[in-house]
Amino acid sequence: MSLQIINPIRFHRWDELLLENDDYSFFHSSYWAKVLNSSYQYKPLYFSVVDNGKISVLVPIMEINSSLTGKRGVSLPFTDYSSPIVSNGYDFKEIFHQVIQYGKNAGWKYIEFRGGKDQFSGMQPSSSFFIHTLDLQSGKEAILSSMRRSTERNIKKAEKENVHVERHVSLESVREFYRLNSMTRKNHGLPPQPYYFFRNIYEYIISKGKGFVLLAKYRSRYIAGAVFFNLGDKAIFKYGASDQNYLYLRPNNIVIWSALKWYMENGFKSFSFGRTDLENKGLLQYKRGWGGKEEAIGYYKYNFKKDVFVGKPIIRNSITAYILRKIPYPMLKKAGSLFYRHMG
Repeated sequence: MSLQIINPIRFHRWDELLLENDDYSFFHSSYWAKVLNSSYQYKPLYFSVVDNGKISVLVPIMEINSSLTGKRGVSLPFTDYSSPIVSNGYDFKEIFHQVIQYGKNAGWKYIEFRGGKDQFSGMQPSSSFFIHTLDLQSGKEAILSSMRRSTERNIKKAEKENVHVERHVSLESVREFYRLNSMTRKNHGLPPQPYYFFRNIYEYIISKGKGFVLLAKYRSRYIAGAVFFNLGDKAIFKYGASDQNYLYLRPNNIVIWSALKWYMENGFKSFSFGRTDLENKGLLQYKRGWGGKEEAIGYYKYNFKKDVFVGKPIIRNSITAYILRKIPYPMLKKAGSLFYRHMG
């Protein structure tokens, strides 16, 4: 079997063929590839087998060539999960060997796979997360009955306080979300993603009908928001943000509930809450409150110098986060613009 290296941005009908395989996700799409390529100049290398009108094998990789962090392959940068697609009848060991050989020839330091526990069974992940998925086909009443009572109370509180949710597909709404997101990132001790990244999300995803922004308004002020992506009959909650001064109104709960209702009304079958760090107990509790299916997901890093999968414990530096929270916003914003493309 010989893999074809495809650039999905230029491959005719890529997304149509992708949808023929039930294992697709939004992150396998050309829409996401365009955002990553345009924002950070990552090189798309999608190792694929296309036959009988569908994508039967897919290992999506972006090559990052950074003067600061080196040259490597990531499947995929800034992505919650992008498990390899391997249809019945194909040998993943052979696929993996071809990908690894390419990386060695290209001079990569390592390759990271974000997901793929079936393919990498027995391998120690370099980091682990949870993902939560709701079956939207069960219907509104079933979802309400399966969610935690505190989650339902928080939705009702936001409604009682007259927090209204608006659905937008405009660049102006992306700018408003970016404002909220920058505030949230600073509160968490993190530099915000550069604005041009969200502008590209608008250009390549939202303006193409593959996502939208929800904004929660209270007394003429936007206090929370979220960005959602969708492809085929699957939807994902990708980014959320809020003004911490208004968290007591529970705007994030009503934003998610509004998204769930919209996706149910428009025939979508599943809704993913994206990845959650095992250490983030607060966010984990929040997502569990919606009653979705919880699954563990691993990231697997293969070191080319050692020719082995390597573990890399996550080191949390609360001092660094504290310092970043104290840095003036313009400096923090500049840091995000300078360094995100090197992180991948």
